[in-house]
Amino acid sequence: MAVIRFSDAALVDIEHILRSSHQNFGAVARLRYELLLTVALQDIALDPYRVGSVERPEIGATVRSYHLRHSRDRARHSTGIVKRPRHFMIYRALDTNVVGIGRVLYDAMELEQHAPSDYGQS
Repeated sequence: MAVIRFSDAALVDIEHILRSSHQNFGAVARLRYELLLTVALQDIALDPYRVGSVERPEIGATVRSYHLRHSRDRARHSTGIVKRPRHFMIYRALDTNVVGIGRVLYDAMELEQHAPSDYGQS
């Protein structure tokens, strides 16, 4: 399993997602979304090229994205699951042992405007 490293922007994204989830949908919904994020990160760490991941050459040569909906069924909480996840991760498999999470974005956002600036580099 690869080690996950987060950009500062990804950490801010996750904090914002969880805070917004709590404020808009309550503590239980926040716990479900937190579990979903955790499972999605584990899925990427196990296989960065897993089914559901998408190459993003428009952002950078080795950039991929992964929508949280692909991990939804494995992220069951005792109170249920996130019915309609709306976020995806932008990441790179930096080598065989490290995955770098660049951003965690709302799926209606314009990808190119929110990708980390250094992702255009090889």
